[in-house]
Amino acid sequence: MSKAIRIHAHGGPEVLKWEQVPTPQPGPNEALLRHEAVGLNYIDVYFRTGLYKTPLPATLGMEGAGVVLAVGEKVHNLAPGDRVAYAGGPLGAYATERVINAEKLVKLPDSIDFKTAGAMMLQGLTAYFLLHRTFKVQPGQPILVHAAAGGVGLILCQWARHLGAEVIGVVSSEAKAEIAKTNGAAHVIVGHANLPAEVKQITGGAMVPVVYDGVGKDTFNTSLDCLAPLGLMVSFGNASGPVPPMDISTLGTKGSLFLTRPSFSSYMSTHQDIATGAAALFEAVHSGAVQIRVNQSFPLEQAAAAHAALEARQTTGSTVLLP
Repeated sequence: MSKAIRIHAHGGPEVLKWEQVPTPQPGPNEALLRHEAVGLNYIDVYFRTGLYKTPLPATLGMEGAGVVLAVGEKVHNLAPGDRVAYAGGPLGAYATERVINAEKLVKLPDSIDFKTAGAMMLQGLTAYFLLHRTFKVQPGQPILVHAAAGGVGLILCQWARHLGAEVIGVVSSEAKAEIAKTNGAAHVIVGHANLPAEVKQITGGAMVPVVYDGVGKDTFNTSLDCLAPLGLMVSFGNASGPVPPMDISTLGTKGSLFLTRPSFSSYMSTHQDIATGAAALFEAVHSGAVQIRVNQSFPLEQAAAAHAALEARQTTGSTVLLP
């Protein structure tokens, strides 16, 4: 038998239950893993609350790292004992052991430990496609990054600085401002009440060609006002709640703006997408251009406490759950 965190109803952190479950067996094209570290991400909260729908009961979790215990038929690229990591669906990472499609897995280089790998795959691959595919950041460009001291935010800031961008980070406190400054943000703004005016001052009136906004409802409108004409609004998260419906003519009146809502599943839909992104991420981490800040860890059975801390904005960088 294995252990897992499961939910039988939607709600607050209290719905997360530590339960005994049967150890799954790998079928064709699948591998059985023993988790060594599981990543905590805000999307886990969305599934817990029911903002994102999933059948119940459900085991949450979108990323993890561990050791292959067994493989099913037709799996030729993996063997028992391999160190691997993954990110993306299906749900099921909050478990001591799990079965997953082998195409989702990438082998870990020796230079990356399980705790780092468990914390960085979803956030790191998200940062990869945001910076390299959603909008190809160029040297010298000013860019705006919300939640700059968060998990994705810290990786975005570091990687964007490595690409030569001038990063303007937005955070919720002075303490987080210091974290963002030491992780790639050339400028840091605390709060978003006067955000367009402050961005205007920093950029000499030019504003920014792209905004990366994982906060959602509370920052969406002010983010639009920070964009230069023909700029791109990248709304990739809902930490403050989903963005309400909008009149698309607003995009025209604010400068013929572009708006996209990128999803991990679209950008990382094939093994080749995952392998290419992971190779770039591993190289960025190995070279030191990106450092994964695992600032919190919780025992997996205390996932409820981890969720409470995440929602209360008491975490910075990345958080892992340890089976």
